[in-house]
Amino acid sequence: MAQKATLYRMATADHLCPFGIKARDLLKRMGFALDDNTLTSRAETDVFKEAHGVDTTPQIFIDGQRIGGYDDLREYLNLPQEGGEGTTYKPVIAIFGSCFLAALALSWAHAGTLVSSIALMWFVGLSMLVLAIQKLQDVTAFSNQFVTYDLLSMRYVPYAYVYPYAEAYAGLGMLSGVAPWLFAPISLFIGTVGAVSVIKAVYIDKRELKCACVGGDSSVPLGLVSLTENLFMMFAGIWMFLRV
Repeated sequence: MAQKATLYRMATADHLCPFGIKARDLLKRMGFALDDNTLTSRAETDVFKEAHGVDTTPQIFIDGQRIGGYDDLREYLNLPQEGGEGTTYKPVIAIFGSCFLAALALSWAHAGTLVSSIALMWFVGLSMLVLAIQKLQDVTAFSNQFVTYDLLSMRYVPYAYVYPYAEAYAGLGMLSGVAPWLFAPISLFIGTVGAVSVIKAVYIDKRELKCACVGGDSSVPLGLVSLTENLFMMFAGIWMFLRV
């Protein structure tokens, strides 16, 4: 006989609790006999919290025992918590992986082959553009991390605010393949300064920092990933110069 689970979750006109929806789905998938109760107003929610001595919803009860919220439920079921803590390379793996597949798709559509020089050009250009977009979502947050290790930004802070736009500009130049002399110097300059900065901070000074490469709120460790990003920009600059 299936265990009985009772769920109390908030579902008002202006707020549909995401963790309540996730808890409901998880309980159903795990085979519990679910009694799903929605709290349809702030007042009703406050009464429930006071009655049970809790500060948050959703709240899950299994066979009459209070388990707690969604994270508590996952712990009770011996499931890993969502949204891992600490440093992670997931954002850059997602970006580079998606850009690589996009470059292959474009190469196939354009040249009828997956392996081509233009696929490499598109991969680098797309990666630069997407990384720039990540930074442009919150340039201030990006600058707060960037100035802690970028040598030029330490001396001239406005450079940190210009950098994401310069990276996007260089990436677009790599993708367009036109007027290389307009884009190559920028790409080569910011890539070289960035590479030297990362090498000094990580490999010479041995500092443990977070990388601003995917935006200011990332937990990507500064090191090989950021160095790769800068090497991409150096490569793009050299590539565009050679095409002149």
